[in-house]
Amino acid sequence: MDTKKVWFVTGASKGLGLSLVKKLTESGYRVAATSRKVQNLTDAVGTFDEKQFLPLEVDLTSEKSISEAVEKTIAHFGKIDVLVNNAGYGIGGAVEELNQQEIKDSFDVNVFAVIGTMQAVMPHFRAQKSGNIINISSIAGFAPGIGWAMYAATKYAVMGLSEVMAEDVREFGVKVTVVAPGAFRTEFLQDTSLVFAEKKIDGYHAIRASHEKYAAMNGTQIGDPEKLSQTLINLAEDPNPPVRLYVGSDAYNRATEKIDVLSEELKSNQHISFSTDF
Repeated sequence: MDTKKVWFVTGASKGLGLSLVKKLTESGYRVAATSRKVQNLTDAVGTFDEKQFLPLEVDLTSEKSISEAVEKTIAHFGKIDVLVNNAGYGIGGAVEELNQQEIKDSFDVNVFAVIGTMQAVMPHFRAQKSGNIINISSIAGFAPGIGWAMYAATKYAVMGLSEVMAEDVREFGVKVTVVAPGAFRTEFLQDTSLVFAEKKIDGYHAIRASHEKYAAMNGTQIGDPEKLSQTLINLAEDPNPPVRLYVGSDAYNRATEKIDVLSEELKSNQHISFSTDF
């Protein structure tokens, strides 16, 4: 493995981001990592070598903050080779329950921050004719569950964005992979990573049941974040990484079931699809 590569990881003070940062530094990579509060990040990482690890306090909703973080990383390490857009959070509720601020906040972090970091690193990736972008979406970005419409909307956006981005930047030697994890045993299902609509409307029994089911999963998720972290490292070392990668047997099975449903719907409605042609 080329441990001379420099990684830039967002949302690194907990969960998958923290697991990835620790595995990268243990493996000898140089890493810049972001958090809303740098103290939370340094406390979580523990003792570190400044020549190897650069903690950054970044507001991912601010274009200026993102740009400054990228420039600080390049000034510190001389370059960036791998961007991992990991920051994000889950938001639950019926569409009519969510207010405009809740919706905007979720898109700001889950979607627009991804766009902002890619815009900030791409001039450097184009100049060096290389680079890897790894965007963390979710199985909810392809096969969503009831009660998570807005979260699914943000993760669908990341999937579509990444798929086209991969085509757009291929001629510059830049590789893009969108990763769709299933349930991994991190803090994602805890209150610190989940937001629910403040407004509750009576009658949405299936949504409440879905939220209770996910809450009960906390601590028993099938996915191992350490193994996922190693998978992300392997992606950046792969000369031909996939554009889409579903990780976790649960994600694979849900994606397979969704593909079967899509195939059946396409076939059963083919006559309607063709009926609109001249």
